[in-house]
Amino acid sequence: MTTEPQSFEILVVPEHIENLRGASPADRALRSAVVEATGEQGASGYPRYRGEGVEADIDPATRTIEALLVDGAELDYGLIAMIAPEGRGRGGARRKEGRTDG
Repeated sequence: MTTEPQSFEILVVPEHIENLRGASPADRALRSAVVEATGEQGASGYPRYRGEGVEADIDPATRTIEALLVDGAELDYGLIAMIAPEGRGRGGARRKEGRTDG
């Protein structure tokens, strides 16, 4: 039995979100996706998660995204991906479609 999380919500946000003035990163998300564990290990050596057009290798211990593809491509410059804060609930972010392909 594994203790690794079986799903994460990934947020794609503009890189310049450091100055949010009280807003959460989820409020600035251009896209969100809930990814589920595949049982595979990614090229990065971390567990692979997949869902809603997003494929990611995630270190579940640190909640760090180690590798990411969105709709089969890397993120455009100026965009970053992050794991949604715990306690937001699965898939709880509003979804905005944004250009995330290269």
